[in-house]
Amino acid sequence: MFQKNITLATHSNYKIGGPASYFVSAKNVEKIEGALDKWRSIHQCGKFCPHIFILGGGTNLLISDEGFNGLVLKPEIKLLKVQGEMVRIGAGVSMQNLLQFTIDNSLSGLEWAGGLPGTVGGAVRGNAGAFSGEIKDVIKEVVSLDISGKTPKIIRRSNKQCKFGYRNSIFKINNGKEVIVEAVFEMKKGDKKAIRAAIEEKIIYRKERQPLEYPNIGSIFKNVDLRLVPQKLRLQFARVVKTDPFPVVPTAHLIDQIGLKGVSCGGAMISPKHPNFIVNTLGASAKDVKSLIDIAKYGVKEKFGITLEEEIQYVS
Repeated sequence: MFQKNITLATHSNYKIGGPASYFVSAKNVEKIEGALDKWRSIHQCGKFCPHIFILGGGTNLLISDEGFNGLVLKPEIKLLKVQGEMVRIGAGVSMQNLLQFTIDNSLSGLEWAGGLPGTVGGAVRGNAGAFSGEIKDVIKEVVSLDISGKTPKIIRRSNKQCKFGYRNSIFKINNGKEVIVEAVFEMKKGDKKAIRAAIEEKIIYRKERQPLEYPNIGSIFKNVDLRLVPQKLRLQFARVVKTDPFPVVPTAHLIDQIGLKGVSCGGAMISPKHPNFIVNTLGASAKDVKSLIDIAKYGVKEKFGITLEEEIQYVS
């Protein structure tokens, strides 16, 4: 059932990461439960068995050069089913495939997500958002598998019970103790051509402004809540403030202001095109990327007194 010493760089959009001691992909809940049973038997875990990492699309992960000494579980549940204006979606469905599905079925509500990478499970976990939209805006229900006890159990949560916040949710807070299985999105019937045009507009915007030609994991840092910016600096930033989905100062602007565009470490570079992206230009290591993250955090703190918070997730 388990594969051993699988290089995680091949499962990362960054093309960075050492080996996973054990790796398994699962196409349904039964296979997830079977993998967990076997893992418990190997480690003789009574309840929650540690050293399990749930992998989605690998589009926002900085995976250690040493890899992950444990079990990497990749849910690949690919359910896609229309129920009126509801869509039931497996956690392993890519956002790209979901968006094409919404176009094919003339369903509106996710146009803001054009070009959004990763899987539905990852997007739900991190309440992914862009262009003033967020996953929470369309969530009706999320189904997860609680793996914190001796026997896994299914949990169904309403939108409110998911405790969505800015790039956050109860699934992120619970930190690996639940596996998102599927979600139900509440959409609206719309015009197919208009939906397609709106999605393609966002894709074009991303291609023009983001360094998608290089391996990357999206925005490294969250944008900065305007309320957390020192009062004396708010006027200085007034022209760049945007709604995401509340007033924020773009972190890319802060990094630009401290002169870090194009700065490199090893094979990693702070993108001149979008300085909240650190791109893998020449076979970068996780250590190279982390060095640039630390430089950016230190520089922004020194100049503006603002502490940047990572949007990406570390895996080690």
